[in-house]
Amino acid sequence: MRIVLLGPPGAGKGSVAALIKDRYDLLHISTGDILREEIRKESPLSKEIKSFIERGALVPDEVITKMVDQKLTKDLNATQGFMLDGYPRNDSQAKELDAILKRIDSSLDFVLNLEATLPLILNRISGRRICKKCGAVYHLTNKPPKSAGVCDVCSGPLFQRSDDNEETIKNRMSVYNISTSPILEYYRQQDKLVTFNGDKETDILFAEFVKFINENKRFYKNQDVSRN
Repeated sequence: MRIVLLGPPGAGKGSVAALIKDRYDLLHISTGDILREEIRKESPLSKEIKSFIERGALVPDEVITKMVDQKLTKDLNATQGFMLDGYPRNDSQAKELDAILKRIDSSLDFVLNLEATLPLILNRISGRRICKKCGAVYHLTNKPPKSAGVCDVCSGPLFQRSDDNEETIKNRMSVYNISTSPILEYYRQQDKLVTFNGDKETDILFAEFVKFINENKRFYKNQDVSRN
């Protein structure tokens, strides 16, 4: 199975991605993860990435695309199936991705798009708390720590990200909608866009996804979808 996962911040992509990865044994390619992985390598590309980060600039499309290209062409696990998370972010990247896949005689099976309403996104993100020591994520309502302000895993202090506030979240949503609209249309024209309601609880959403896979076998290749 070869898929792209789309959705705004707070739509539940992380939770759903983890379940999809485990059930279908997919290589989870997150742009954030491969950025950190590349930086640890201290390669020529990592020096280029660091130069942008140190200047407080966004890593350019061509650099991100180069990393995704390397992952898809050099990681043998990608041949067994993959899930792209955080890429593509615009229609130019979507076209670049198609070009990469065509070069390696591959293609996307479908694009999973999670939609969520603004009030729910505000609730999910503004209530998020993160451990400073180990990075574990909590939510004041949905997943509170056993002791207020203290991580269950390592006892580290919890904090709220400075950009997890209502004004910033609304701005991020606006930027996301503007940049993602052309991507959705691009994949809709290819008949590869599949949209789910991200307002639902993760277990319900994932059950609907599994049902969709089992009922639409044209969306996967050489993949066992019968596992419970």
